[in-house]
Amino acid sequence: MKLKIFSSAFLIISIAAITYVNAQINHVEPPFWWAGMKNPSLQLMVHGENISATKVVLDYEGVELKSVNSVENPNFLFIDLQLSPGVNPGKFDISFKKDGKTTESFTYELKKRQPGSAQREGFKNSDVMYLIMPDRFANGDSSNDSMDGMKEGFNRKDPLGRHGGDIKGIIDHLDYIADMGFTTIWLNPVLENDQTRTSYHGYATTDFYNVDGRFGSNEDYRQLGRIAEEKGIKLVMDMIFNYCGSEHWWMDDMPTSDWINFYPDYVRTNHRRTVNQDPHVSKIDLKRMTEGWFVPTMPDLNLRNPFPANYLIQNSIWWIEYIGLNGIRMDTYPYTDKYAMAEWNRRVLEEYPDFNIVGEEWSLNPAIVSYWQKGQKNSDEYDGNLPSVMDFPLQNALSRGLTEKEGGNNGLVKLYEALANDFLYPDPYNLVIFPDNHDMSRFYMQVGMDVDLFKLGIVYILTTRGIPQIFYGTEILMTHKESNSHGHIRKDFPGGWEDDKVNAFTGKGLLKKEIEVQNFFKKLLNWRKENPVIHTGKLTHFAPENGVYVFFRYNNDKKVMIVLNKNKEDHHLKLNRFNEMIGGCSKGKDVISEKQFDLKDEIIIPALTPLILELH
Repeated sequence: MKLKIFSSAFLIISIAAITYVNAQINHVEPPFWWAGMKNPSLQLMVHGENISATKVVLDYEGVELKSVNSVENPNFLFIDLQLSPGVNPGKFDISFKKDGKTTESFTYELKKRQPGSAQREGFKNSDVMYLIMPDRFANGDSSNDSMDGMKEGFNRKDPLGRHGGDIKGIIDHLDYIADMGFTTIWLNPVLENDQTRTSYHGYATTDFYNVDGRFGSNEDYRQLGRIAEEKGIKLVMDMIFNYCGSEHWWMDDMPTSDWINFYPDYVRTNHRRTVNQDPHVSKIDLKRMTEGWFVPTMPDLNLRNPFPANYLIQNSIWWIEYIGLNGIRMDTYPYTDKYAMAEWNRRVLEEYPDFNIVGEEWSLNPAIVSYWQKGQKNSDEYDGNLPSVMDFPLQNALSRGLTEKEGGNNGLVKLYEALANDFLYPDPYNLVIFPDNHDMSRFYMQVGMDVDLFKLGIVYILTTRGIPQIFYGTEILMTHKESNSHGHIRKDFPGGWEDDKVNAFTGKGLLKKEIEVQNFFKKLLNWRKENPVIHTGKLTHFAPENGVYVFFRYNNDKKVMIVLNKNKEDHHLKLNRFNEMIGGCSKGKDVISEKQFDLKDEIIIPALTPLILELH
């Protein structure tokens, strides 16, 4: 049996909660819990040699042993506890007896919850997310670039290798993030990925309760949450329920034969995401989609089995409570059992009613994407309780609308028609919108490295409905090789390493256009932060004409007119068409240029230019 390797920092945390009398107990998860949670049920997964042959005994006021579940592998027990509403925080022993004698024992802890933890606020449409790939952002602690006992070491020259970015590097640059105007950070996964190669991205989890030592410790992660909160920045955790890493400890000693789908065979998913909605779907297509693996190094978890499903639900709640999270981004959302995902959402939101969760559904058809959002009236009566979805249809429309030509509208009609599909969503204002992310070509590359088209797209993302997300480096026109290899798309942020010749945190070595765009972002983001009309104001748009797209955001206090001119020449925009929105307003001040416009018969829009006019 493969021995578990912990980072030293996590050992300190775990030993404080669990003390083993007998080393035959290898794992107890969750490692600790909290008194006063809304859901009184807690299930412990205990892993130890022949542990199922023992009798479980405990004695602590307010904790009831409801049931002990053995499975086909005698090395596992699933212990169901019932915690009374008034149970006191504290430690208690759980013993395992055989023939009247205690053979194993550990001390478990119920911690005290932080005040207000149940009311933590989720990310919302007043926020702008900054998406960070931790290994590629900043190296704050070079001592953890490689870790003894972990399979993959440091190799910054390899685009798919580990480059040394870590949590300390993010903490060190929180002021940059806050000064830019971002209000939320979403980190690609930071949990242990003790894989042989390509472990930098974090999506092949080998320990669901331990931060990867090359990123730091659990305590470093918690410190990031605390310091970010002090600076007014929320924290979103990237989670994966669809699969684990092939080097996860339980792969050597699985609890049940159906813990992993299709195991021991490797059957690749067919990626036919429409199987979840298709009324004519075949059983084999549905099975291949939701039970097939992505790659051989990512075994597909079977969440129709209640034990791994409950394990992951509790794991989410554990991290929310432990770190103080404000949201979760769930990877590859439609690939796992949709009823297990509905239960996950229900239980997380029951515990944290003001929390927010966004699911990744990489489909370009808004009818498919909208199926997942909470409150949708689906023909199969499915409601998965998911508050938010990534708006891939709008991203695709943005990229195509800026680069394709379509009659006199220069492709902008694609943006108009994409937004017209909002009738499909129960809550389009809670969708996460973005120009690019860690899985696709950089937005600057998508628009042909045209700064003017780039600015048009960024203005749109930061002023339309929804919750914007910006990928690290987008604010400095980051580029990559044309191969679109993930390793190149996710290249290092300049200035995050001591020997970097260019430092985007200070501006040293940046090109003039890169500094200009960085300042452009900073101005817009900080303006957006202070303008609720862009967060929750209503939206009215007008069909593009002559290569110009106009829409308004408005509430009882303010009106903002956004104009996107995609023409390569100045455009005289007649205003009478917009009288229903302009109303009695006579002036408009552009947020970007600070130029004042008279709202009489027409205004002149410079070529390839966006305007954000505050009307008065």
